[in-house]
Amino acid sequence: MKIVVIGGTGLIGTKVVANLRQGGHQVIAASPNTGVNTITGEGLAEAMKDTDVVVDLSNSPSWEDKAVLDFFTTSGHNLLAAEVNAGVKHHLCLSIVGVDQMKNVGYMRGKMAQEAEIKKSTVPYTIIRSTQFLEFLPGIAAQATKDNEVHLSRLKFQPIASDDVALFVAKAAVAKPLNGAMEIAGPERFAMYEIVERYLKATNDPRKVVPNDDKHYYGGEIGESDLVPAGKANLGELNFEKWMATQLTKA
Repeated sequence: MKIVVIGGTGLIGTKVVANLRQGGHQVIAASPNTGVNTITGEGLAEAMKDTDVVVDLSNSPSWEDKAVLDFFTTSGHNLLAAEVNAGVKHHLCLSIVGVDQMKNVGYMRGKMAQEAEIKKSTVPYTIIRSTQFLEFLPGIAAQATKDNEVHLSRLKFQPIASDDVALFVAKAAVAKPLNGAMEIAGPERFAMYEIVERYLKATNDPRKVVPNDDKHYYGGEIGESDLVPAGKANLGELNFEKWMATQLTKA
């Protein structure tokens, strides 16, 4: 099976590519750096030739509201048009749990536009909505730090390890299209400040975590449970302790 992974050189993409190649599939890791650009269309037609499955892990280079919306709309439209022309049989996209609830956040509106492009296309599809990655904990802490204190909310949070995300994506890529969405999440649920506090303690970081009731997330106010699955989700294998052990090994 020939599979093209858009964004195949990123955090999730490199792992997905490796998993699929281990399964014996012909995999192309596509990105602007490898000559495939979903915005300009460069290299798209050639990459799609004889392709069975496309996995879209692309991400906007800017988080500015209009730039994000333009990126996901244009990228999704160009990619799906190329897939239709090439007769691609399955389009898989990685999206975000609660994306349709967080309309106050510009990035989420961009992802919803991406999902809309998929749903109106004729290409059979699967959308995987994931919770935030555990690998983003250091960035969340950094963004919330002021005067050596980390000010974070009590929003419900259920982060998932990127290794688990990649396994779910690779498995779904070679399965039948759902023509719908599935949700994936980590095996443990916390308040956001709690998991970051655990991460800082595990890494001997002296910063103090200060909980608050601020419900803003990447520029917009969200609901207390918008970042976690509302119903049944597929849960990853790596809890915080297991994931942390892999991080310390890499360090």
